[in-house]
Amino acid sequence: MKFAATLPASDIERAKAWYSSVLHLEPTEITESGDVWYEIGGTRLMLYPSQFAGTNQATAVNIRVDDVEVSVAELKARGAVFESYDFGDAFRTVDGIATSATGEKMAWLKDPEGNLVSIGAH
Repeated sequence: MKFAATLPASDIERAKAWYSSVLHLEPTEITESGDVWYEIGGTRLMLYPSQFAGTNQATAVNIRVDDVEVSVAELKARGAVFESYDFGDAFRTVDGIATSATGEKMAWLKDPEGNLVSIGAH
């Protein structure tokens, strides 16, 4: 059994450009229907044309990294803008990074289609 994450895109070309320039991902396949496939750490990610892009208010996909702070700095250098959250005692972001009570670090950004992408440590 294999799994794939799927994200809607109202403008596939804009989304492809962002995933290339910010996340440094290049498509492994583009279908006749316009679906764009990527391989990330053994998992497939598909962008597909949809008028409903950006309507999900929750995290759509999580990318696990070795070091959140280093990854956030690299992504900011490529133009990524991270979300700011303040959930009181639970957590709040500082310079784009939240630290949970257990010490786990997380950060969130939106792709140009409005999909919420999280960055988290292993």
